[in-house]
Amino acid sequence: MNVAIVGAGMAGLSCADRLISGGHKVSLFDKGRGPGGRMSTRRMTTPLGEVQFDHGAQYFTVRDPAFMAQVARWSASGVAAPWPPAGTGAWVGVPAMNTVIREMADPHDVAFGWHVRGLVRRDGAWWLTGDNNVAQRIEAGPFDAVVVAIPPEQAAAIVALHDLALASTALAARSQPCWTGMYAFAAPLPTDQDTVRHAGCVNWAARNAAKPGRTATETWVVQAGPQWSADHIEDDAGDVAATLLAGLGSALNLTLPEPVAASAHRWRYAMSTGSDLGALWGEKSRIGVCGDWLLGPRVENAWLSGKALANRMLDSVRVAAA
Repeated sequence: MNVAIVGAGMAGLSCADRLISGGHKVSLFDKGRGPGGRMSTRRMTTPLGEVQFDHGAQYFTVRDPAFMAQVARWSASGVAAPWPPAGTGAWVGVPAMNTVIREMADPHDVAFGWHVRGLVRRDGAWWLTGDNNVAQRIEAGPFDAVVVAIPPEQAAAIVALHDLALASTALAARSQPCWTGMYAFAAPLPTDQDTVRHAGCVNWAARNAAKPGRTATETWVVQAGPQWSADHIEDDAGDVAATLLAGLGSALNLTLPEPVAASAHRWRYAMSTGSDLGALWGEKSRIGVCGDWLLGPRVENAWLSGKALANRMLDSVRVAAA
């Protein structure tokens, strides 16, 4: 098969790896400027120079034996390391969370800055339609099958006209939002705490510089809880950054200095509710859907969902050829 994958995050890349190992051709399309997805790293220019923040997933854990073997390979190549302050068994990408995704993406044909808006069926094949980062309408194809590896709300919009069962499942899922604040300080904050959990509006906060392989600049990431984020989803980003900064000071019991740089990012689709479906495959439509939302809100589950979908697709080809 010649397969298009919409979304070059953990799930899409995991699916691509397995499909290629099974002898199929894969092209990936992602609206981001580079690898990361919800494991993205934000770079920011400050008076102290360029600094970076893991402003999506803060760490990942390992339970499944197959994913454990994958993490061991990442560790051996130096792109992942344990981070005990986040808890026993917590891992991070090195020197940034998106380093793992970059390594996964490197061997693949990935078109970044390609925002897929829809699918078109033409002459028995699939074509992707969308626009690039300068708002030009573009098209790619033909493909024998399409994998959609993005949050359920976005997946439903793409597949709705072509596979109602897939779209209905995606529409039934709900992602929780998350506001994330990012702050750089001229000097280390006077605290031994590297992480904070569940303190007022702060659901999670971490001294980004405390993670393995990071620069010494004092940087903090503060993430609000899902309910607070939902209640303030349309607030001004500057107001949110100020509120989360005050929340960090309160959680650390500190009067914080003015940061040299501050910003806030709104993740509309941050955390999935999860299910036990694993992955979705439309035998007639030749459309597949994968992502952590089909298992649970963990990085590992995105990887497992991508593999599960690829295996179903490979089985489908083998049955058809028998």
